[in-house]
Amino acid sequence: MKFFDEARIEVIAGDGGNGAATFRREKYIPMGGPDGGDGGKGGDIYAVGDRNLNTLIDFRFKRTFLAERGENGRGADCYGKGGNDVELRMPVGTIITLQETGELVADLDADGKRVMIARGGRGGLGNLHFKTSTNRAPRKKTMGQEGERLALNLELKVLADVGLLGMPNAGKSTFIRAVSSAKPKVADYPFTTLAPNLGVVRTSENRSFVIADIPGLIEGAADGAGLGHQFLRHLQRTHILLHIVDIAPFDPEASPVRDAHAIVEELRKYDEELVNKRRWLVLNKLDLIPDEEERKERIAAFLDAYGPVERHFEVSAISRAGCQEVVFAIQDILDEEKAAAQAAADAAALEAAARGETTPEEEPEDDTDYDQNETEDEDEEESDDNENPNP
Repeated sequence: MKFFDEARIEVIAGDGGNGAATFRREKYIPMGGPDGGDGGKGGDIYAVGDRNLNTLIDFRFKRTFLAERGENGRGADCYGKGGNDVELRMPVGTIITLQETGELVADLDADGKRVMIARGGRGGLGNLHFKTSTNRAPRKKTMGQEGERLALNLELKVLADVGLLGMPNAGKSTFIRAVSSAKPKVADYPFTTLAPNLGVVRTSENRSFVIADIPGLIEGAADGAGLGHQFLRHLQRTHILLHIVDIAPFDPEASPVRDAHAIVEELRKYDEELVNKRRWLVLNKLDLIPDEEERKERIAAFLDAYGPVERHFEVSAISRAGCQEVVFAIQDILDEEKAAAQAAADAAALEAAARGETTPEEEPEDDTDYDQNETEDEDEEESDDNENPNP
């Protein structure tokens, strides 16, 4: 299936049904009074995160989604049926924003997360609601409200713990094949990888993490060179970046140090936060330098020219040498971050409990005026029912 991580759609929630203005007509009851029912509510549109999906291709060809309109009210106090809701299933990690303003509508960061993105219109009121002690035969009714109509941008950012970045043919796809069950295409030409690949790395029975491989970057990607930097968004949710460097390029004019600095500069042009993420160097293709002394000299020369790094690893992805050391180091860091986040959450909960506070829940929509009018109308109906219906 072709990979799409962007789409534009239009969602149109259902309109509310109109209220009815009818009167009770039966034999021997010439003045039965109003009995018009309310219109049904229009259908809502929801976005639902689904972990079984990994592309937005379903929204590239069908771009308009409509919910069902509510039925009109009828006589004999018959209320209209509400319109059916529409659920749009999207990959986990999808961000939904308004096209006009860029305002965030929803972030589907968990499987099964369900967010309303367009609300259906209210149903209109029938004349039954407008009966009073002085107006026993109201002909007033209200029309149903229109449903929301929104133009939305969909942007998929894959959810991964670790992201791989580097120049084309640096060995990123080979590395993810070596440490996970993912089998991306591997070949000896640039830009073999054209879409992000995800792989699950298991370090033990109950410990694992997700690693993401994106297409290679080249100098000038911010200006559109190569595949550009359109896939860098998939690294924004990661905790660790692994910068794969080809330490033994075939091209004698290639400079691993210059290429590595170019990648960092492209990250800076795209998003400053990506540069500030934890980034480890992985010096790959050591198998192409069989001499031990030459290998050490080349690595030392690279590190001196590159500058200070938090941590670096020396691997050969094709033979899997040194890959397990990288995997276990990543797992340890992720476990520490998870434990620290859990401890912070527990401390915040204890502090809130000590102050007698509770976690604020989402407040319901303010329907005070509408509900109050309905309540008043119902009270009037009850009082009128107690009176003689045929004065």
